[in-house]
Amino acid sequence: MRALLFLLLPVVVAVQGCAPAVVAGAGTAAVAAHDRRTVGAFVDDQTIEVKAASAIRSDEDLRRDTHVNITSMNGIVLLTGEAATDDARERVLAKVRDVAGIRRTINEIRVAPPSGLGARSHDTWLTTKVKTKLINTESLDSMRVKVVTENKSVYLLGLVTQQEAQLATDAARSTGGVARVVKLFEYLD
Repeated sequence: MRALLFLLLPVVVAVQGCAPAVVAGAGTAAVAAHDRRTVGAFVDDQTIEVKAASAIRSDEDLRRDTHVNITSMNGIVLLTGEAATDDARERVLAKVRDVAGIRRTINEIRVAPPSGLGARSHDTWLTTKVKTKLINTESLDSMRVKVVTENKSVYLLGLVTQQEAQLATDAARSTGGVARVVKLFEYLD
């Protein structure tokens, strides 16, 4: 028995490292199963986000003077966050526009000092509250709506019907602490 335990211990330790990869893969598969984008568009959006973030991070001044979130949905890129100067804001936009596969760019970067941990945490909390309302909204598959929050503004993205958009918008607007709701949906009908 002791010999069997001795032989199985390395296997258990080796397999333990696989759990996060399996969980992450399952989470991505669950989102993709509900998403109306094609698998190719889903992958393209992920690639756009990574390449755009990399382009911004490659500039030391932008790393220091900006806080930028990049969200791509079906080739439409939403930029949110802060840039210390208008020049920094425009440089971010120029770098992102150089990324292949982008159909449209929506620049919601504010000219302001980069936000701190407190503001970002509050935005994360608001996103959680909105997503919870979406989950509890009848006749709405909440996995089809992407929620991005920046400076108490909630941005809603996704490939949805007019009815789904209205349900999601109403849920976001009725969430305490939300200052503004911006609809960036693509409509199926």
